[in-house]
Amino acid sequence: MLVLKISRRVGTKLLRSGRTCARSYHSKTGVYGYRPREKVAYEVSVDVLKSRAEQSNFFRFVTAYRRHGHKRANINPVAISETSTVPELEPRYYGLSENNNFIFNAIISTPVSEGTVADAIDFLNKTYSGTISAEFNYLENTEEEEWFAKRMEQIVQEELDNDMKRQIATEMLKSQAFDNFLATKFVTVKRYGGEGAESMMAFFLEFLNSSARADVQEVVFGMPHRGRLNLLTGMLQFPPAQIFRKLKGMSEFPEMVKASGDVLSHFTSSVDLKIGDKTLHVTLLPGPSHLEAVNPVSMGKTRGRQQSFKEGGYSPESSSQWSDKVLNIQIHGDAAFTGQGVNQETLEISQVPNFEIGGTIHLVVNNQLGFTTPADRGRSSRYCTDLAKMILSPVIHVNGDFPEMVVRATRLACEYQRHFRKDVFVDLNCYRQWGHNELDDPTFTNPAIYSIIQSRRSVPDIYSDSLVEEGVMTKEDVDVIVAEYTSWLNNILKTSDSYIPQETFLRKHWAGIHQADSAITVWDTGVELDILRYVGKRSVTYPEKFNIHPHLLKTHVNARLNKISTGTNIDWASAEALALGSLLYQGFDVRISGQDVGRGTFSHRHVMLVDQKTNEMYIPLNDLIEGQKGYLEVANSILSEEAVLAFEYGMSIENPNRLVMWEAQFGDFFNGAQIPIDTYVTSGETKWMICSGLVMLLPHGYDGAGPEHSSCRLERFLQQSDSNESKPDGDDVNIHISNPTTPAQYFHLLRKQVLQNYRKPLIIVSPKILLRDPCATSDLADMGPQTTYMPVIGDEVKEADKVQRVIFVTGKHYYALDKHRKASDLRDVAIVRLEGLSPFPTLYLQQEVAKYRNAKIFIWSQEEHQNMGAWSFVRPRFENLIGKRLKYAGRRPLATPAVGIGLLHRKEAEEVIMQPFSVR
Repeated sequence: MLVLKISRRVGTKLLRSGRTCARSYHSKTGVYGYRPREKVAYEVSVDVLKSRAEQSNFFRFVTAYRRHGHKRANINPVAISETSTVPELEPRYYGLSENNNFIFNAIISTPVSEGTVADAIDFLNKTYSGTISAEFNYLENTEEEEWFAKRMEQIVQEELDNDMKRQIATEMLKSQAFDNFLATKFVTVKRYGGEGAESMMAFFLEFLNSSARADVQEVVFGMPHRGRLNLLTGMLQFPPAQIFRKLKGMSEFPEMVKASGDVLSHFTSSVDLKIGDKTLHVTLLPGPSHLEAVNPVSMGKTRGRQQSFKEGGYSPESSSQWSDKVLNIQIHGDAAFTGQGVNQETLEISQVPNFEIGGTIHLVVNNQLGFTTPADRGRSSRYCTDLAKMILSPVIHVNGDFPEMVVRATRLACEYQRHFRKDVFVDLNCYRQWGHNELDDPTFTNPAIYSIIQSRRSVPDIYSDSLVEEGVMTKEDVDVIVAEYTSWLNNILKTSDSYIPQETFLRKHWAGIHQADSAITVWDTGVELDILRYVGKRSVTYPEKFNIHPHLLKTHVNARLNKISTGTNIDWASAEALALGSLLYQGFDVRISGQDVGRGTFSHRHVMLVDQKTNEMYIPLNDLIEGQKGYLEVANSILSEEAVLAFEYGMSIENPNRLVMWEAQFGDFFNGAQIPIDTYVTSGETKWMICSGLVMLLPHGYDGAGPEHSSCRLERFLQQSDSNESKPDGDDVNIHISNPTTPAQYFHLLRKQVLQNYRKPLIIVSPKILLRDPCATSDLADMGPQTTYMPVIGDEVKEADKVQRVIFVTGKHYYALDKHRKASDLRDVAIVRLEGLSPFPTLYLQQEVAKYRNAKIFIWSQEEHQNMGAWSFVRPRFENLIGKRLKYAGRRPLATPAVGIGLLHRKEAEEVIMQPFSVR
């Protein structure tokens, strides 16, 4: 990868500051998906420093306004109490009087070059203590701080043209008319309207215009329910008929689509907007009721789209930057942004290699209430946006009663993001006209603030009246806007019953992908042996002067070369490398993400090598062939589950021709990501017709590690599967769950995930001790032509007629049972492996059971406790679909996944091996 180099000189070298923190991440030159940002020299000129030194007290006074001005700003449209005094903003604090005269140049950006302290105070109050203010003096980068102060002081003075003012008024009036229309026609509906926050339409208007002006081609929105329908039916051109159908109880999807839909306030959109002579594609992702959960999904979707556009670290061009063409925007609620921990995780990945997206623009719709909780009960910090300081993002606070100032705040935020490619926040202080929803009475708990809210006029009405007074619009203009929009909605409502929803899914780059069949299909996922040998050798090939770790040379490199040469004893890591490498060879991109995934939790993977002298990273699979088109991205993540898994889900829904994998450090750690699993991974297609081929690797196995490192909670995923216990499943179950017992099975699962013509999330119960178990290996031929994944692996007993006992098992427990059977020379016992659990492999099991016509005892054996594992899932399915009543053999019920006492563990481990051979 090429290194991005930017050089700039301003004035005389005196003060230097890096634009961004340099992150080496084991690479000075970069790897696929990551290019280090070089520090850029920034110098404050001698003349500027001289002026500041000569007028040091005045400069300190101005700096105080930039730092403390927000404390007395008029940013709350429904303030109950007055702002406190700020002694740091008094001239005498710095030995100044209002009559003192100073040169303004190099200190503040005013239209005049000099003036009195009183003149400066008037300007600074308007800029930093008026209806707009900002926090940015904690920025550690001098260039950013200088730029922000200068641009803010300029932008507050800039006048909006009359056309822009009319657009602002029009969008806000339409938003208000939409809310009034729904309130009249659908009285009992919780619509979570924009009333009290209509100036967010001014934000959206300027944001979309600024994005188009900056030649951004696509924007990805993450947004909660507040004002969502207003934005959809307004600027995003969503058909109101579809909303009206939903309000009447009808589906948002065409007939014959396998989907159950979602509530109105979670609707999604994908639309091309014409803005001037530019086209801007906008994707509004579905936002579940779990507030803020959409944020990391939107970032992952954005990065996936950036990969499609080959920008930033995906580009061979050194000039390409993240967010050149694809930009992320996140809308937050004040209470949710403060209260939901996923926001900390999401912000912390924003500048991490292989997760960065070039800066997000954040809008916090600050209702000053969370459900019924006021701000002083909803957080400990001064502002709901204080989390932004964690990643050194500036915050612009603005009073929502002043839409034109909202536009200026938005413009400043957009310009900052484009200039520095970092996150930036706009804190839109507004109010909620009604309670948590339109049917809620907020005066029960917040009478003081609602006495103010209920006695005031709306923002659209106040602003449109001000434009009438200015002569920008007439009263007739305002009336026509409202009347025409309301009439338009009325006409659509009348014909909404005949409206037919359009198929807006599985199109463009998803063409060729279908909803899964109601039968289990078989896919030829084998690969020519010569290609496998080539890929296997290349997976451990490194540059001649690369200083490899001596232990890896012996146990990883040489060991794999020997296995590939003999075609035997292929272990899990090698099979994975063959699967990923063969996909790369075919031109598919692969991404694997999680904590320590480059090495692997159990030090088995090593898809990235680190030079022991230079600390440089090298990924052998990205040097497979000349002109390689498919690349492996190794995304070692922060210590997060929720945000990272949600990010990977977002990556997976962008393009079906990529393999996206997330690995938990230990299987049970997935529960830190339960929200995105519940609201996106397991239900996204059913609710929104958004398909995902995400692979989740969950290390699992009872080997004495204690309660928290033993179980991946297989039972929870089986419970979330919509597998049917009364009739055979097909590929169309919501999630696929597999507990493979051989490296070849794992190989085929990974390849199948990309080669099949549908996309379903795949949960793989992955091994720990089997990674190095010589019994759990495969031959290269098991991955060759005409081989495929097997949902069931039958036994190879020589005399099936003599089998009296059939033991069914899934996962690594098979090897312990097989070892005991061989040691005891039990020839009347067959052991059948369920590799796939969802979809439940009915036909394969029926065929396997038919072999043992004289068997009398059928047992389900598992190492998990009885209230866990697959027992509760398989039991009714065997009875209803296979016609066999199973006996249980396994650990007794327990509150924790595993015991923490070594002696007790060993006793249990012996019992679960012996028990299935003795149960009657």
